Amino acid sequence: MDAYTGFAEIYDLFMDSVPYEEWCERIVGTLREYGIHEGLVLDLGCGTGSMTELLAAAGYDMIGVDASEEMLELADEKKRKSGHDILYLLQDMREFELYGTVRAIVSVCDSLNYITEEKDLLQVFRLAHNYLDPDGVILFDFNTVYKYEEILGESVIAENREEGSFIWENYYDPEERLNEYDLTLYVKEEDGRYRRFEETHFQKAYDRDVILGLLKEAGFRAEKILDGETGGELRKETERIFIAARREAGADQADT
Repeated sequence: MDAYTGFAEIYDLFMDSVPYEEWCERIVGTLREYGIHEGLVLDLGCGTGSMTELLAAAGYDMIGVDASEEMLELADEKKRKSGHDILYLLQDMREFELYGTVRAIVSVCDSLNYITEEKDLLQVFRLAHNYLDPDGVILFDFNTVYKYEEILGESVIAENREEGSFIWENYYDPEERLNEYDLTLYVKEEDGRYRRFEETHFQKAYDRDVILGLLKEAGFRAEKILDGETGGELRKETERIFIAARREAGADQADT
């Protein structure tokens, strides 16, 4: 899991098409279905805090965990502007530690695809189980194999704006189901010059059944499985899957 560095500075700029508000409505609606109208909620892989802020505005006491110091610095800037009382922790989600339990855990924007080993993803789910209240739930999304194979594949994406630009070169290994994307970034400085950054990121394509198996092994029961873009039933062309899973009491917990 490589932390965002240069890209953190322009992340929100190029992610302005992500429907965070729509996703937040789905998450809040699902939390309320489970009777969770308030209390502590953990945003795992929170990035710059876009979803964290929305959930805080919805009345939840938020904790954000991310492995990128640069992303959390931007999240802190948003917190200062909004005045929300959010606790941000610089931690790897494979080893995250909390001071107590939370009512729910959320993870959006394919953050879990950055966990490229099944054993590590299982550990994330076990930790989630360990830090959830007995009736707690985990809500998350992940990119599908279809998206990596048919949409991203071997492609190049480029975008240029006044504040910065990027070139995204994508490579997908269907045997390893490993997606690599090489980012070349140009970030505008105050003096008008541009700084260049180069970063490489990896994501793993997981089958739905693999995810469900890992959840069960960690002590969860998946109760809602939706198309992450439409909120409806899964399709062959589904690019993102949204899952809500309930913690089952008495299941094995993570070693801590």
